[in-house]
Amino acid sequence: MRYPHEDVKAASSFDQPSPFRSFLMGGFECATHRRRDLTRMDVTAACGHDTHCAEDYRLLAEAGVLTVRDGVRWHLVEAWPGTYEWTSLLPMIEAANATGTQVIWDLCHWGVPDWVDLFSPGFITQFEAFAAAAVRFILKHRRLADPAFPDLFCAINEMSFWAWVGGDQEHFHPYGGNRGPALKEQLVRASLAGIRAARAVEPSLLFVQPEPGIHISADDIYPEDIEPSAIHTESQFEAQDMLLGLQEPELGGFPEATDFIGLNYYWNNQWIMNGPRTPPGHHLHRPLHLLLQDLWQRYARPVLITETGAEADAAVGWLGYVATEVRQARSLGVPVLGNCLYPVMDYPGWDDERHCPCGLIEVAEGWVDRSLRADLADEVRLQERLLSATELA
Repeated sequence: MRYPHEDVKAASSFDQPSPFRSFLMGGFECATHRRRDLTRMDVTAACGHDTHCAEDYRLLAEAGVLTVRDGVRWHLVEAWPGTYEWTSLLPMIEAANATGTQVIWDLCHWGVPDWVDLFSPGFITQFEAFAAAAVRFILKHRRLADPAFPDLFCAINEMSFWAWVGGDQEHFHPYGGNRGPALKEQLVRASLAGIRAARAVEPSLLFVQPEPGIHISADDIYPEDIEPSAIHTESQFEAQDMLLGLQEPELGGFPEATDFIGLNYYWNNQWIMNGPRTPPGHHLHRPLHLLLQDLWQRYARPVLITETGAEADAAVGWLGYVATEVRQARSLGVPVLGNCLYPVMDYPGWDDERHCPCGLIEVAEGWVDRSLRADLADEVRLQERLLSATELA
């Protein structure tokens, strides 16, 4: 379902100029889910970002990255129902204050307190109360370096992915087992309740909704896959559509629910139906600038690449490729306002806790000593200059 730009722009609270301090952003991996073996992940703590957040923000500022994505860890804040303990969050707010860092706060990055049942009606009201409390605390303690660049929020990160990995694949909590659609609806209900509650605290708050961007092709020799691949590709829009009231309006979606459309995009986000990946250069690959244009045409809201990156030697080239595609999209009139390197710091892998060398911030074994990766920092500075200078068509 598509609707005209003129009808939607009035519903979005975004207005020029851009509210982001830097075009190139840095995203800290802040997943807190329980994986298949019931281990609670807390990547913020595992890589030392909880105790070194001020140093991490300063390092990014050296590379010109002044806007970040970071997370509020609900399972630590509200270990007991209705009792909020903010010691895990306050140092991060103070670090942002000290370094002039603008933060896009994830209120829920796949993890909930152990006492929360995601499939119960209570989940909606529980998240609603937590979202209001978190926003109230952040606004109380945050001192903006420049009011023109406010903090922004994401209610629940990647609802589509969580519904698949936790509702269908049983790889994450809540281990749903063919309950992906039900989980997605629950996450949308909770997001909507949280957004309304947050805006009751401060009506001017801006929200972004990150979701994976995919493209699935049919192999030339299997024409029977054309329709299923198109349906599967279209399913990527369900969570955003529900949030905005375009699908299943009974969930309570409304046009003002999100101000920016977030696209999470990696080299493996395109593939052949029941077949291999189709990375850039493959004849069935759909260029990233066209995926960005698809989002603008569908939703008429500014777009952010809320996650993208690659490991080790591939990182510099991947950033250059994505930035080139972003400039192409902007030349077509697509208001892409940011590009977030994610994860922006080395982190321990979810399943095997291996040291993933993906970051602009390199972290030594032991997760204490950190430094900027020189070649990637140079590329970030170059692309920030090029992207900031690119005018919309």
